[in-house]
Amino acid sequence: MARYTGPKTKIARKFGEAIFGDDKSFEKRNYPPGQHGNNRRRGKKSEYAIQLQEKQKAKYTYGILERQFRGLFKKARAAQGITGEVLLQLCESRLDNVVFRMGIAPTRSGARQLVSHRHITVNGELVNIPSYSLKAGDVVAVREKSKSLEAIERSLSNSSHVYEWITWNDDTKQGTYVSVPARIQIPENINEQFIVELYSK
Repeated sequence: MARYTGPKTKIARKFGEAIFGDDKSFEKRNYPPGQHGNNRRRGKKSEYAIQLQEKQKAKYTYGILERQFRGLFKKARAAQGITGEVLLQLCESRLDNVVFRMGIAPTRSGARQLVSHRHITVNGELVNIPSYSLKAGDVVAVREKSKSLEAIERSLSNSSHVYEWITWNDDTKQGTYVSVPARIQIPENINEQFIVELYSK
């Protein structure tokens, strides 16, 4: 299964924000990585560099590699609506992302692991594909045998985020992907227009 397994704090420092979630190392050194750190004078970035950085930020945020991300872009371009918005909506409707949003896992990589280790069901059926695309009305739940897992219990107790497009029942440990989120409901700091411009060259 293809996924990024390299150093995360270094990537977060490159973008200047903690894209992988809370990170104490990033808080201590929230300047770009490299030998000269803060002192290095950086020239004005080219248009291409800005577009590329935005695409890389989106890929790292959602844990998607290039081939899969390009496939999502083609799908977004073929769909009705604003391409950039549709691209982010496709990323948000991935099963691993929704498991993370529901608070079942503290990070997207943790959510990906729960899904691939068969702890999550969709509409009562076991699904172990993190990139599985959910549709409005799909019910996501923790598998009966996995409900007592300490990692899941801990993550749910620490979760405080509420999203209008997702419902969650703590007693039954299941939630519903109510609707595709509007762009304004997606909290990620990503300028999707730059990604569209990059792929449209």
